[in-house]
Amino acid sequence: MNAPQQFPFARQSAGPAPLRRPGSIRRTSSIDSDWPDGFGQPWIMAGRARDLLTPFAGEPVVLDSGAFRIRTSPAREIMEIEVAPLHARAQEMVGVRAGGASRQALAATLGDLRGTPLFQVLDDFAGASLVAGWIWSRWVPDWHERMRANRERLGAGSKGRMVNICTGFTEGGSSLSEDGSVDHSDQSATEVGPLVHPDDLIGWHDLPVQEGRPLARRARRIDLWRAEGVIKVDAGFQDSGPNPAGTRTAIHEYRVYAEIDEADGTLLALQALPLILPFRECPGASMKAARMVGQNVAEFRQAVLDTLVGTIGCTHLNDVLRALADVPALAAMLPGNDD
Repeated sequence: MNAPQQFPFARQSAGPAPLRRPGSIRRTSSIDSDWPDGFGQPWIMAGRARDLLTPFAGEPVVLDSGAFRIRTSPAREIMEIEVAPLHARAQEMVGVRAGGASRQALAATLGDLRGTPLFQVLDDFAGASLVAGWIWSRWVPDWHERMRANRERLGAGSKGRMVNICTGFTEGGSSLSEDGSVDHSDQSATEVGPLVHPDDLIGWHDLPVQEGRPLARRARRIDLWRAEGVIKVDAGFQDSGPNPAGTRTAIHEYRVYAEIDEADGTLLALQALPLILPFRECPGASMKAARMVGQNVAEFRQAVLDTLVGTIGCTHLNDVLRALADVPALAAMLPGNDD
């Protein structure tokens, strides 16, 4: 069997968010993870999201916002949940495990929130909880052994076998050991700076300071505006956290550019840039993402999962693309050129 194709890449961050454009809307979201009782114990995930309109003239306007606080078990089950704005059915999510089950439960119980910042950040619970524990690798020397012991103790999921679940974990790849578990010896991470642009401090919602202990953050940004007769999109994504040296380390970062037909929601063009990824095979998913061109963006939350399945896709790039499903609803709130 031939080894999976490998792709050179720079592992370099795009840096802070670009300055907001007049006549644009920016959605930002973040999920911060904290382990008050230490590794392998339940942890707290705090989600925040905001939609900000930047008009052609005048001050920016907050269109909507949302937040959650989830206490999750080591098996990524929701133990406690609070959401803002309040929702009568939020407590039905207690006991749900992150992944496909949490997305199905979210659609069934809180589906009326689709298109809102709160729904977006809740939808991202699945991916953020999958990755968050990685930050411990920066802080404890025996992290691999702890992870293995934790999986055995929980006795859940794939028991560490990750073969063929995504491009980066294709059978025979540098990311996997002979038993199908993740081989972290080739894993790399990159030092990154702040996401907030120093000349645009309100370009992000409030991001609490993270330092001094293992903490993780999944952060997203989607900018959209009208130009050349289409909706233009510039999206950024990063998984990162503080390290013992007092700086910040990222394990994932993508930048995505898209053009969307505003009349029918069709994706006209897509460019996915893999900036920071842990394994040599991972960037291959960015080229396959072009398979989404021609599809209706409003259907991306499911269409991406159906199209970029298994080794065709990247779990995290897929989530970047799935988040574009809300672009048509946001575009309806863009100001006209005469506004």
